[in-house]
Amino acid sequence: MIAFWVVAGVLTAAAAGLILARAAGAARQGAAQDPTPVVYRRQLAEIDELADRGLLAENERKSAHAEAARRLLAAAEKPGEAWDAGSASRRPVLIAALLAPAAALALYFAVGAPGLPDQPFAKRLSQWTEADPRTLAPPELAAVLQRVTRERPDPEGFRYLAIVEGAAQNPAGAVRAMRRAVDLAPQRADLWEMLGEALVFEGGGEVTPQARQAFAEALKRDPASVAARFHLARVEVVSGDRAAGVAAWRALLADLPADDPRREALQGAIAEAQGAPAAPAIGGDQLAAVQGMVEGLAQRLRDNPGDEDDWIRLVRSYAVLGDAKRRDDALTQAKARFSGRRDVVERLEAAARTEPMKR
Repeated sequence: MIAFWVVAGVLTAAAAGLILARAAGAARQGAAQDPTPVVYRRQLAEIDELADRGLLAENERKSAHAEAARRLLAAAEKPGEAWDAGSASRRPVLIAALLAPAAALALYFAVGAPGLPDQPFAKRLSQWTEADPRTLAPPELAAVLQRVTRERPDPEGFRYLAIVEGAAQNPAGAVRAMRRAVDLAPQRADLWEMLGEALVFEGGGEVTPQARQAFAEALKRDPASVAARFHLARVEVVSGDRAAGVAAWRALLADLPADDPRREALQGAIAEAQGAPAAPAIGGDQLAAVQGMVEGLAQRLRDNPGDEDDWIRLVRSYAVLGDAKRRDDALTQAKARFSGRRDVVERLEAAARTEPMKR
């Protein structure tokens, strides 16, 4: 700690010396000649040179010459004010240079922790390695897995590292980990599938060309790959071939088991691609029941934010009920929450455009 403050003091003194040296140099040059007339005289010479070379017409030369001469006369009639850099002007600079380190030291002792020992990263990493993984935050667990995969490169290790990097909101790290995984086991379709999903995550929800290539590799190795089929079909929908994309989604939906939780999201994507139909008319008792379920969903999302499908369902429900204010409020909250997911934002906006039901 003493060494730190000695070094800090030396650096502060050096900085203060530089400030004062510059101030003294400026004081010595305070009465220097105003360079403005010199600039305008050079402009006059350049105008004449251009005219002599035939690059400037005679009338243009006269006009430019007159304007430059006018500015030269105006500058000559208004002498510049010499900067006064006497002792009174330098005193505040000296005071500030002396007070800054003292104020910094006082602030450090007031709100800092001078008695806290050093915490080198290697020591903390060793502690995280010995700790229960369930007690570690995602960035800490990622650091542990990075050490493990460096020592023992393994596809599964990199796969787990990618999952943790994603939880730590580090999509670039997840992509790096999955690239290492597919390098070690290029025959595994699930690793190519995860690489594609990591690239989509890194691209903010967009299926980039690199992601399409990864999904295509996954599909070569496993024609039943759900994620690869879904995202490649979405590329067709987004690129304008909506019919082909929806047909691929319907084929995927037919292949999914009846109890597969992904069916609902897939059905929602198909409905949005085709344009959600208007809801049928319902009676008063049914309307009250629907409103109660929607309010229950809204309350659940207030207590627990949930995932994108819940928010899309809430926005669509308010749209179906014709409650424009709550629909817009829910849409604003959801778009703020999923601002980095372009695909989710597009689905939210499509849900908000759902036609209200007939009453």
